[in-house]
Amino acid sequence: MATAFIGYVLPWGQMSFWGATVITSLVTAVPFVGEEIAYWVWGGFSITNATLNRFFSLHYLLPFLVTGLILVHLAFLHMRGSSDPTKVQGPFGYKLPFHPYFVYKDIFGLLVALFVFLGIMYYYPNLLGHSDNFIPANPLVTPAHIVPEWYFTPFYAILRACPDKLGGAIGMFSAIVLLLVLPLYSHITFCQTGVLSVYSSIAKVQYGWFIMVFLILIFLGSNPAAAPYVLSSKIFTICYFLYFLFFVPATSLKQLFSFKNSTF
Repeated sequence: MATAFIGYVLPWGQMSFWGATVITSLVTAVPFVGEEIAYWVWGGFSITNATLNRFFSLHYLLPFLVTGLILVHLAFLHMRGSSDPTKVQGPFGYKLPFHPYFVYKDIFGLLVALFVFLGIMYYYPNLLGHSDNFIPANPLVTPAHIVPEWYFTPFYAILRACPDKLGGAIGMFSAIVLLLVLPLYSHITFCQTGVLSVYSSIAKVQYGWFIMVFLILIFLGSNPAAAPYVLSSKIFTICYFLYFLFFVPATSLKQLFSFKNSTF
């Protein structure tokens, strides 16, 4: 996400400049040291050419870090195997070798994604862009509606849902960090019952509901910060956090208790 955001700044259009201004200014909400951190990120007292040079260097270096993490991930999959989403090995056989299942599956997914990517790049290069970003960056002219790229709009809606700057920043980053909690719920349930909680019918319904909430947040984040979008963002932000903090743990606990009762 950091690599994508930094890359979006590099064209140095109006939306790139003001998007960088909004996001990097969030660190000023940190008590005591916020402004100093912002000056360090900017390379000065505002977003200037020094900021662009820093972002260009990071945009070049971060993909190597991402590639390294991907290689580590593939190495662990190769050594440890992975879960069996199709349950072909029975209810308690949750390991599949890396080859051939995952190799062929990922090659197919890569070809589909590459086909879509090349289609957009060659035939519709401006399909997902913003018209204001063709205007050179001008710190003296603020766009009527500052909006990030579409894949950041759900978190931008969460950011705007809180009227407090620090609270909005905490909410936005918490929405991303919460994704790291999901494997823990399934791991605990699986260790106790031998069945992953994500396979239950209730979990599938809840997941569909979460996808709907996420798509609505994409729509809300791409619209101006005005009624009724702000109020709707607050409602669906609560729904977003409820999925991680209530529905998923409740489903895991329900399956855990059901397994223990059936055992007795």
